[in-house]
Amino acid sequence: MDESIVIIVRSFIAFTTLLLFTRILGKQQVGELSAFEYVAGITIGSAASSLSIDLSIKPLPQFMGLATWVFLVLVLQRLALKHRWFAKVTSDQPTIVIQHGKILEQNLNKLRYRYDELMSHLRDKNVFDITQVEYALLEPNGNLTVLKKSQYEPVTPNDLQMTTAPSGLMVEVILDGKIIEQNLKDKQKDYKWLMEQLQIQGIKDMKEVSFAAILPNGQLYVDKFKDSLKKIDVGDFKGPF
Repeated sequence: MDESIVIIVRSFIAFTTLLLFTRILGKQQVGELSAFEYVAGITIGSAASSLSIDLSIKPLPQFMGLATWVFLVLVLQRLALKHRWFAKVTSDQPTIVIQHGKILEQNLNKLRYRYDELMSHLRDKNVFDITQVEYALLEPNGNLTVLKKSQYEPVTPNDLQMTTAPSGLMVEVILDGKIIEQNLKDKQKDYKWLMEQLQIQGIKDMKEVSFAAILPNGQLYVDKFKDSLKKIDVGDFKGPF
């Protein structure tokens, strides 16, 4: 068989396998990587790459190695869920780096965490005055969690003893001109109601709608393919593009 065809077939198998294993490992493997999971992810990706293009090795051993790594990560995740002591072994614990507005230099040195990194993460949290920070913790996944002092927290309706309407989720009912019937049914609405709402907004044909959703307050939000909006140039370069 031609070598290029073999690579295409093996790449397709590797892609499908990696997609399946990623779904099995769950969102944690994608969204909140610990140091171990980061290394495991690189190893699994490397094994999938070798499965695609390394024609000197038979695909079955590569696949078995890939499956073994995924299995081991799953086992470690299960053990960490059931045994707290095991979770402490496989992943780090949050570390306090700021307490009552003061930097804990000893903890920074232990983590090999630079001052400029700390300041950058504080700015990401919209904190530009370190004296406003009650606690800052460096999480195992590298994120910085910041708790401001109470006097610097935004005022909430509860602080003002105000009554607010309950919040909810926006539910899509039209995508690319097509109705999502199940979502419409879940919101206890029907086709007639939807068309009436579209006509109120001056839309006669559903194919004009790129996106529509029922808002938490029950109103219908509609975005058309062709919106009558004036083009705004946010740049200062008047080039050809």
